[in-house]
Amino acid sequence: MAVPKKKTSKGKRNQRHAHWKAKAGEAAAKALSLGKSVLSGRARGFVYPIAEEAEEE
Repeated sequence: MAVPKKKTSKGKRNQRHAHWKAKAGEAAAKALSLGKSVLSGRARGFVYPIAEEAEEE
């Protein structure tokens, strides 16, 4: 199993953690934006299968 050669500094660890946390905020903003566009009917690049099922029935 791989083992690190030297101890990682607190700064490097904190930087990695901050980057990981920031990605969550970006993903949440994208999901909210996509949800709003789907609900308003302006979604262009997203396939919304519920509308297709409603047309078939």
